[in-house]
Amino acid sequence: MKISDDLEKLFPFGYLFLIMMGILKDSIYYYQFGINILRYSTIMDVLISPIAEFTSNPIILGAIIILFVIHFYLPSFLAKYKNVAYVKRSFELKSTDELTPEETKSYYNSIAIKSLVLFLLSFFLGYGFAGGYFTTKKLKENKLDYSFQIDFNGGESKNVYVIGNNSLYYFYFVKGDKKIKITPLASIKNIELIENKMID
Repeated sequence: MKISDDLEKLFPFGYLFLIMMGILKDSIYYYQFGINILRYSTIMDVLISPIAEFTSNPIILGAIIILFVIHFYLPSFLAKYKNVAYVKRSFELKSTDELTPEETKSYYNSIAIKSLVLFLLSFFLGYGFAGGYFTTKKLKENKLDYSFQIDFNGGESKNVYVIGNNSLYYFYFVKGDKKIKITPLASIKNIELIENKMID
């Protein structure tokens, strides 16, 4: 048995945890704009939320992959360097001399799992809160970059700042209006990024 076997068995529960974190992140983010995002979300939006979050930015995706790889091998690392003062202090390791080999493996696996959970929880909570906070701050200071143009089915076009979207709706601000707009995708003909142009 490899020391990482316990982690492999937890993968299904890990995805459930990620879904819960995705819901929490979106709820915190959209709540700062006065939106209960769950009212506008489908089951599919909820299920793909963590995947969509991780793949939204290549830097975030790379960081998350590295995070998972590190924690996959963390139990082996802890077992090998358990007597190093820095490692012992950082992870608050206890002596495993009186534990069986199986109990020792489970002990180090549990530390890796707790560490990963803590990192992911911090990521989702921080991302959700910071994203909403800085966007609302820019809105109050009139510093939003209205860099998208939405063309509606009725022929009207608007320059907007998009705060997010899911499979059913777009959420955005229109220049000169600090009230958030929620528009069904069915009523939008086209949306495009206005490249290399700052809307004054």
